[in-house]
Amino acid sequence: MFINTLFTNPIHFFRVVVIVIISITLHELAHGWAAMSQGDDTPERTGHLTPNPVVHMGWESIIFLCLAGIAWGKMPVNPYKFRWGKLSNILVSAAGPLCNLALAILCISLCKFFLYSPFRQIASVEFIYMAARINLILFLFNLIPLPPLDGFYVFSEIFPKLKALENSQFASLALFLLFLIPGIGATLGYIANFIIAIGLR
Repeated sequence: MFINTLFTNPIHFFRVVVIVIISITLHELAHGWAAMSQGDDTPERTGHLTPNPVVHMGWESIIFLCLAGIAWGKMPVNPYKFRWGKLSNILVSAAGPLCNLALAILCISLCKFFLYSPFRQIASVEFIYMAARINLILFLFNLIPLPPLDGFYVFSEIFPKLKALENSQFASLALFLLFLIPGIGATLGYIANFIIAIGLR
């Protein structure tokens, strides 16, 4: 369990928790801002255009993050209010993962700057690297075309046959199995490390 890290490596534990909470909060806000831009005022009406992570994640998600290292968020939107139908749904759904990708690119740039500058001592390159890695993992994971992940709502608009998965038990089982397969997290982490390595060249 991830909670064991609190006792074996508390600095790593708190770094992960802080990065994940900030990243998920910004991820959900990106969905909300995109929805607002597409004519849906649901995020604003429900009070979700706030930097408060409890609003976006809920205490259950934050507690589960501390216990198991897994968390989630939610941004209420109403697709029926979207200005451009399918295109708006793609834009709103993609906004969250793209926010994580943008955060990762920013962190990689900061890593590169501090690694090769005389100001290296004023920032923790390890922390920034970890933020880049976590955001890349969030980006890649959310692109998986299984509900309720963002990738499903993007790809199901492009490939309508995928919509049959939305309420199917198979999709729920497949998503659950993703968390149980040991190699999934390691594979996403490896890809993230590879991308960062290229960015730091």
